[in-house]
Amino acid sequence: MRTIMVVNPKGGCGKTTLATNLAGTYASQGARVTLADYDPQASSLAWLSARPAARPRILGLPAQPGEEPVLPHGCEVLVMDAPAGVSGKPLKQLARAAQTVVVPVLPSPIDIRAAARFLEELLTLGRVTKGRLRVGVVANRVREKTLISTTLSHFLRSLEVPFVTSLRDTQNYIRAADRGLSIAELAPFMVAYDRVQWAPLLGWLDSAASHPQRRK
Repeated sequence: MRTIMVVNPKGGCGKTTLATNLAGTYASQGARVTLADYDPQASSLAWLSARPAARPRILGLPAQPGEEPVLPHGCEVLVMDAPAGVSGKPLKQLARAAQTVVVPVLPSPIDIRAAARFLEELLTLGRVTKGRLRVGVVANRVREKTLISTTLSHFLRSLEVPFVTSLRDTQNYIRAADRGLSIAELAPFMVAYDRVQWAPLLGWLDSAASHPQRRK
């Protein structure tokens, strides 16, 4: 089973947008997907409640750090929407359930500083240092050709983890969220550029580079 956690210590950075789009994308590809919502606001579950019955089914589960979600038989992909502000023991508990962590970062000085502190903690986890948990970062809600977007790009490229892709700031994500859909499920002519931006992330998640080493 594939397990992917979307996490960032700061609220409002787009964790739920990334998690729901991952869940919707994998479901649209035919995978049996479970979306575990660890955030007290339950935004991922709210997105799921708007999902049309005709779309590929995604199972939503409310969850809490320290509690293993009860997954249905045959689950192929688990996407975990982590809560804001998670650190210390709760972060370690969440990390035990994941193979890959995706960290979205917004283009603002406050978000960049918060991400730097969080990644410093994340990269010291035993599962990361032992190669059992892979980490990648994503620039989120980016307005191209702005000074802060350039600053964010330089910061993410300076890290010891892969800078996987940059996702633009567009109303397409709002349109998808309102309908319980992912970017992959909107009309192709509407989201052609967004699909191009998503391709590196999906390719990385499907590659050996994002899969943890097996225990010897």
